Amino acid sequence: MEATTEDHGTGAVARRAGIVVGGTLASRLLGALRDAVIAASFSVGMTDTFFVAWTIPNTLRGLLAEGAVSAAFIPMFSEVRARQGLPAARTYLGQFMGTMLTLLVGVAALGVFTAPYWAALYGAGYQRDPVRFDLLVDLTALLFPYIIFAGVAAIAMGALNALGRFAVPAFAPSLLNVSLIAAPLVLVPLAAPFGLSAIKALALAALLGGVLQVAVQLPALARAGMLPIPRPAFQDPAVKRSLGLMLPLLLGSGIHQVDVLLARLLASFLPTGSQSFLYYSQRVVEIPQGMFAIAIASAALPSLAALHQKGDDEGAQRTLRFSLRLTLFISIPSALAIAALAEPIVAVVFGRGAFTAHHIRETAASLAVLAASVWGVAAIHPIVRMFHAYGDTRTPVICSAINLILFVAVSLITMGPLQHVAIALASAVATLAQLCALLFFLHRKLGRLAMGEVLASGVRHAGAALVMALVVWDLARFGEWSTGGNDPRNLAVFCACLAAGIAVYATVAYLLGCPELHELAGSVRRRRKR
Repeated sequence: MEATTEDHGTGAVARRAGIVVGGTLASRLLGALRDAVIAASFSVGMTDTFFVAWTIPNTLRGLLAEGAVSAAFIPMFSEVRARQGLPAARTYLGQFMGTMLTLLVGVAALGVFTAPYWAALYGAGYQRDPVRFDLLVDLTALLFPYIIFAGVAAIAMGALNALGRFAVPAFAPSLLNVSLIAAPLVLVPLAAPFGLSAIKALALAALLGGVLQVAVQLPALARAGMLPIPRPAFQDPAVKRSLGLMLPLLLGSGIHQVDVLLARLLASFLPTGSQSFLYYSQRVVEIPQGMFAIAIASAALPSLAALHQKGDDEGAQRTLRFSLRLTLFISIPSALAIAALAEPIVAVVFGRGAFTAHHIRETAASLAVLAASVWGVAAIHPIVRMFHAYGDTRTPVICSAINLILFVAVSLITMGPLQHVAIALASAVATLAQLCALLFFLHRKLGRLAMGEVLASGVRHAGAALVMALVVWDLARFGEWSTGGNDPRNLAVFCACLAAGIAVYATVAYLLGCPELHELAGSVRRRRKR
């Protein structure tokens, strides 16, 4: 049973987050399987090229689609629905979707024709190898239309979330992973007789995954009475206001995408495999970030927007604090566990086939450093949603600029001795600085935030997580991680580490009186009764 839009308290956030976590868990588990299949099936030289090409439409997707949904669409959709009713909200959805679809198609078409320039921008180091650079150009052109499908899927997800329907949107991203998992097993053999290379078949699978993400959400929109015909309406007042809200967000997100661009660009001058090592490291840390942090933030945004519309600023702040406490309850132990188990994680998930012991060590090195950013990124998401709920998309731009400056500085200073690990270090340092800046400006905007309860919770979580990390680190010594993930001994040790880590953290958190443990357990019990 779906949550209702009238329910905007902390209980609603927990229930919604539970639904999103379930869907995201499925997506992340499939994503880990996807990455394992890709790592085993393709050389790091091929995956380096694919991941650079895949980054380009994904950065634009985040810029034009997902960012637009969080900052511009959901608050405006909630406002139109509250003031004018569902029919007006349905009209606005059709107009906004038609407008964004026009923009996305135009950007995709332009991207296909300018693929060589994008390839040179993100992978300048590959120009030293003409064959490799030509492949990068071809993959970039092939993958660019993905932003169209991802954009429409993001808007559909935003509409369903704003209506209190979280289940279908939460599970939709899993279809991209299913498509990519099937690629080496099904599409590659089918494409070979037509002269299509294996890595290009993987790109086609990504496009198919985007189509499936849209298709699965259309019936849910229809059941909600929210499946209008998309019509461009650049002059509609609500659409114009949404586009106005997007402008500063585009700048802020654009700054973040410069981080991504520079990471890819710098790594293109490093030894072969550096792109893949960083990509796989990032994919691991995205599991707790996407599974819990983004899920909680996404579940909180409709409540924050609705409470602000009602003038209940204290309720909005209370919801933010609750979201942060839940986020830190998961993200702090996740960060310490990833750091303690960096090599075992990489070995078990990726260590087979074309992914050798050397690749395991190099990926684990960047993963251990990048783990420090997990809790920072997790905390940033609900805080940024708070700014968006209040119609402030400018302040996050300033904080993103701080992130960019530090990222560039740390990368350039440390890349010589640390190679690809320097980029992971720069990302972690810049993320934590951005979090501090966001908290500073939020305090100036809203006054006293009463974050003492969040800080106290964070200290308890860190204490429990430290005990857990020491236990799993000691257990991990029984594995022979250089032999990879097919070694039964490694699988057994890794499973024992996971089980022990969860048990120890939950036990210590209980003994320390962490209220989040009881709140999450209560949410699960209420969900079962429903």
